[in-house]
Amino acid sequence: MSRITIDDFEAIRRDQLPFTADFPARPEKIEAGRARFRLTYGDTMLRPGGTINGPAMMTLADMTMYAVVMSEIGKATMAVTSHLSINFLRRPGRRDLIAEGRLLKLGRRLAFGEVTIYSDGEAGPVAHATVTYSVPPQPLGEASRGDEVL
Repeated sequence: MSRITIDDFEAIRRDQLPFTADFPARPEKIEAGRARFRLTYGDTMLRPGGTINGPAMMTLADMTMYAVVMSEIGKATMAVTSHLSINFLRRPGRRDLIAEGRLLKLGRRLAFGEVTIYSDGEAGPVAHATVTYSVPPQPLGEASRGDEVL
C-alpha cells in the first residue's frame, strides 16, 4: 500500500514546490513503489524541429520518481534527486506523454528507480531514465518510516 495518495502529492507540490505550478504533469496513479504521470501536450513544449523538448521529459521523469520514492517512505519533502540519467529513444508524438516509474531498490540513504516515458497511445517508449534520490535519515527510535514530513 502506498504511503501517499495523489491528493498528498498534489498538496506537497502546491505547498512546497510552487515552481512546478505551471508544469502540466499530473499523477494518474500512485501505488507502493510505482507511479504513473501524464504530461499534457502543449505547443509551448516544442523545440525546433517540432518535437517535445528534453527538459520537459526530464522534469516529468524526476517528478514521477519523487512520487515513487514517497510512495514507499511517506511524505518526505527533503528527499532530493542526486542523479538523473535519461536516454531519448525516439521522437515523441505531438500528444500527451505517459511516465511509468518504479522503484528498483530502497536503501537507508538512497532510492534507485527507473522511469519509462511513452507517447500516449503508442507502445514503444520515447525515453528511459534512471534516477537516484537521496533519502532523508529516519528519525532515531523509529522502526519503520511513517507518513511524517522529514
